[in-house]
Amino acid sequence: MVKILRENNKNFLENFKKILIKREMIDYSVDQVVDNIIKKIKDDSDSALLALTKKYDNFRASDVNQLLVRNGEIEKSKKMIDPKVLSSLKSAIKRIKDYHKRQIPKNDLFRDKHGVLLGGVWNPIESVGLYVPGGTAAYPSSLIMNAVPAIVAGVKRIVITVPAINGVLNPVILSCANLLGIKEIYKIGGAQAVAALAIGTKKIKKVDKIVGPGNAYVATAKKKLFGMVGIDMIAGPSEILIIADKKNNPEHIAIDLLSQAEHDRLAQSILITDNESFAKKVIDNITILLKKLDRRDIASESWKNYGVVIISKTIQSSISLANQIAPEHLELAIDNSKKYLNKIKNAGAVFLGKYTPEAIGDYVAGPNHVLPTDRTAKFSSGLNVLDFFKRTSIVSCNSKNLKKIGKDAIVLANQEGLQAHALSIECRIKN
Repeated sequence: MVKILRENNKNFLENFKKILIKREMIDYSVDQVVDNIIKKIKDDSDSALLALTKKYDNFRASDVNQLLVRNGEIEKSKKMIDPKVLSSLKSAIKRIKDYHKRQIPKNDLFRDKHGVLLGGVWNPIESVGLYVPGGTAAYPSSLIMNAVPAIVAGVKRIVITVPAINGVLNPVILSCANLLGIKEIYKIGGAQAVAALAIGTKKIKKVDKIVGPGNAYVATAKKKLFGMVGIDMIAGPSEILIIADKKNNPEHIAIDLLSQAEHDRLAQSILITDNESFAKKVIDNITILLKKLDRRDIASESWKNYGVVIISKTIQSSISLANQIAPEHLELAIDNSKKYLNKIKNAGAVFLGKYTPEAIGDYVAGPNHVLPTDRTAKFSSGLNVLDFFKRTSIVSCNSKNLKKIGKDAIVLANQEGLQAHALSIECRIKN
C-alpha cells in the first residue's frame, strides 16, 4: 500500500524524514569484483579485456580489434531501423543541440584598476568516453543526452563503449551513434569498459572523462577510478515529484508517476497535493494503469515500496516540502505554475504546467535528462556543456602594477612561512 502522509498530522515531520532516506541495495561483493576487474585491466591490458568480455557478455573475440565496431556494421544497422524512428532521432538530436549551443561559455579577459590583466579562457576536454547501457534494452535518448553536450563543446575524441551480448549490438544505438558522427565504438561493457577508458590499454587510448549511466558495477568503477579520470556523477535511482491541484486529470498525474516507477524497482514517485479527494482519484488510476504496463512488475514494486502521496496544507507549503526533497524531476501541475518558479530552489529539472509531462524532457524538449538524484540537486546540476569544458585562469602583470599589488602578497607569503614565494615577487619589485 502506498504511503499517505498528511501535513496537518502530529507525526508528519517524523514520517516525512523517512522518505528522504537514500534508496540503495548495498552489495559489498560488488566492490571486490570491481577491484579485481580494475587490477586485471592494469596488469594484463587487452588480454584481460578479451577475457572479461567473454566472461560477462559471452562475446568470444579472439582479437581486441574485433571489439571495435566496423563501418559495415553501422551501415547494416541503418537498414534495420524503422524510418520513423530514424526521423525522430534526427529531430531529437537537432532540438537538443540547439538548446545546448546556448550554454557555450565565453572567454572573459579584463584589466583591474591597477592595469593587471585577469580573466579566464575555456577549452574543451580533449577526449571523453561515453558509457552506453546495452543488453536487451536500448536507450538512444541516453546516448544523445551524453553525446550532444560533448559535441557542442568541441571535444575532439568521443569514444562509445556499449556491452554487446553475444557480440551483437542494438541497431538503434549504432544508428544513433552514426547520426551523432561518433565513429570510435567498442563492444565492451561493465566495470571493464570503465577501467579500459580510465587506464587505457594497448588498443584503447585512455580518455580524460567518462560520462553515462550504468549498473552497480559501472557506478562503482567510476567512483573508484575518479581522479585518474573525470566523471559526470554517480546516478542513483530515478525520481519524480509532482505538485498537482484538483484541476488536473487524475489519470494524467497517475501515468506521470508511473513513468518513473517503470524505470527501476528503487525509483521513487511522489505526489503532493492540497486536495485529498484528488489524491485518492490518482491512487485509483494508478491501480488501473499498472495492469496495462509491460513493465508492471517493476513499476508495482517501485510504487508499493517507495511511492508517496502527501496531502499538504497549501500549494505554498507543497513547494517548501519539494525543496527539502530536492527531486530529480519536478512537475508543477498547477495554475499559474510559472509564478512559483522563483520559489523552487532544489530540483534537477522543472516541468511547468499541466501539459508538460516529465517524459517530454526525456526525449525531445532540449535540456539534458542526465540529472542529479538522491537529493543531490541541493548542490549539483544536470549534465551540460560546461561539463565538457575546463576553465583556465589568466593573470598578467607588468613591472608597474606588480609593485602595486605585490607588497601584500609578500606580507602574506612571509606570514605563511613560504620564503621563496615572497622572494619571487620581491626580486622583481625591489628596484
